[in-house]
Amino acid sequence: MKLVIAEKPSVARELAKVFGATNKKGGYIEGKGYSFTWAFGHLLQLAPPQDYGFYGWKQQNLPMLPHKFKLAVRKIKTKDGVIEDPAVRKQLDVIKALFDECTEIIVATDAGREGELIFRYIYYYLKCKKPFRRLWISSQTDAAIKDGFRNLKPGSDYDTLFNSAHCRSESDWLVGMNATQALSISAGNKAVLSLGRVQTPTLAMICQRYLEIQQFVPQIYFQVAIQLNKDGHLFRAISAVNYKSKEEAETVLGQVLDVAAGHPTGGHITKVEAKAKKEPPPLLHDLSSLQQEANKKKGYTADQTLGILQQLYESKLVTYPRTGSRYIGDDIYAGIPALIAKYQQHPQFGKQAEYLATIKLNKRSVNAKKVTDHHAILPTGENAGYSSEDKQAVYDMVVGRMLEAFHQECIKETTKISVSSGADFIANGTVIQSAGWRSVFNDPDDEKKEGENASLPKVAQDEYLPVTNKAVLEKQTKPKPLYTEATLLKALETCGKDIEDEELRYAMKESGLGTPATRASIIETLIKREYIGREKKNLVPTKKGLAVYEVVKDKKIAHAELTGQWEKRLEEIRSGASVQDFKAEITAYTKTITQELLAAGQGLHQVLQES
Repeated sequence: MKLVIAEKPSVARELAKVFGATNKKGGYIEGKGYSFTWAFGHLLQLAPPQDYGFYGWKQQNLPMLPHKFKLAVRKIKTKDGVIEDPAVRKQLDVIKALFDECTEIIVATDAGREGELIFRYIYYYLKCKKPFRRLWISSQTDAAIKDGFRNLKPGSDYDTLFNSAHCRSESDWLVGMNATQALSISAGNKAVLSLGRVQTPTLAMICQRYLEIQQFVPQIYFQVAIQLNKDGHLFRAISAVNYKSKEEAETVLGQVLDVAAGHPTGGHITKVEAKAKKEPPPLLHDLSSLQQEANKKKGYTADQTLGILQQLYESKLVTYPRTGSRYIGDDIYAGIPALIAKYQQHPQFGKQAEYLATIKLNKRSVNAKKVTDHHAILPTGENAGYSSEDKQAVYDMVVGRMLEAFHQECIKETTKISVSSGADFIANGTVIQSAGWRSVFNDPDDEKKEGENASLPKVAQDEYLPVTNKAVLEKQTKPKPLYTEATLLKALETCGKDIEDEELRYAMKESGLGTPATRASIIETLIKREYIGREKKNLVPTKKGLAVYEVVKDKKIAHAELTGQWEKRLEEIRSGASVQDFKAEITAYTKTITQELLAAGQGLHQVLQES
């Protein structure tokens, strides 16, 4: 008998159905020479401190550095305290019996770092020695499953993936357990003050932005605006320089040669610059970019979007959701024209799908070298049928982005008109000449700047136009806005660096904070710890979160770049880099941060009492 182990019961049922296995047993399904069993996500986790003899939260225990980590059954809280989850223990017993009976194991947990960790922890905890092979698929369609089973990979091909996942798990334990206990002890053990390898620099980014806004002093400045008339087409030009005082601006205003002062041709066109600009289509979605779009358009949290995507994936409607890639290889691209054709009857996108059948598709998102474990998120072409509003919205974002990504460039004409009328003025305008990819959602041009004209008339250099109105505008400088989930996810990709170019951001993704699959849980963890809260779409630190930030802000644990470098190292371990070097570095860092925090928490006493 061959044993297939999936990450959750729903996936195991789908796999069993493809094979025609229908005999349901306790904790598994069998038939056709196969048994299909499952985990419930993480059944096992690294054992807590007491399993290594570290009882209570005591300074003399720190730093806690287990010589060898142990695995423990997942725990749950009950009225009698924290106990082993009986459902997990029961399922582990089922898996152990199936391991003993089978001739081969086929690993069908999610094809990624966490999925590999889930299986390997079960395999090693149960001391299994049976050979195993890996099912590695990017879609749950019947065709993809059958193809995946025809091309099973040796389990050893994913040893480095497990090493990366295991190093991540151990480093999170070392930093999180020691830093949390050290800060909590130094603050008098008044509360559990959770710190973590990724959550703490994320908190630091949110707090830093919030405090920048609180401390921001706006600077008032003034501009002079004039309105010109070209054969009935009115447009606006703004002074080429800003003025520090209203008096200075009003002096310039008085020098304007306008119609009211008897100057019917008071605006001299000194220069006209018109440039065509090609705006390439966006890349296909990975999880992070889709979470950003769903937050902007629908207000969905990152966690909500991931949950909806997972449902769509298990319903065979989209490909693997936890991907960090925004590209596909040539093999997938070969099927794109046929895939797009399946959406020609789509009520929203049908005309665009039809149009794409008549043109050469844009290949900006096609680059096999940039595909990681899984390619970018795509629809599968399966019939979606009726879906709830939120599932339909996210599904349409996936379909729409596919059409955008293979569409034509958006062609714009940007025009800059320089005008002289007692002072120098500039009129800017952008006109979309060919919408290209922007026609899929009829998106507005998000690159338009404040004060731009919706359209500009055709004017010639040395032409004179009447100035029909003029005014002084009072403006003030603005701080950067509070983080929303969309802007925070974008910032986490680059450790807070402001990078707009999506390809450059993508190039930095290996040095980002967390991974696309974990960033939603980081945000939810900070909310659960009462370090941050949601105010409408904004993420705002609490009094407790700010107090913790004040203690850690100058320490390495709050440095986004350091954690980003660790994330890059974890990726390198997947390619065969040294595990021991990384562990030695994390151990040394754990010792340092523990000592720093043991001496740092006294200032938290009062804040904790107030909150």
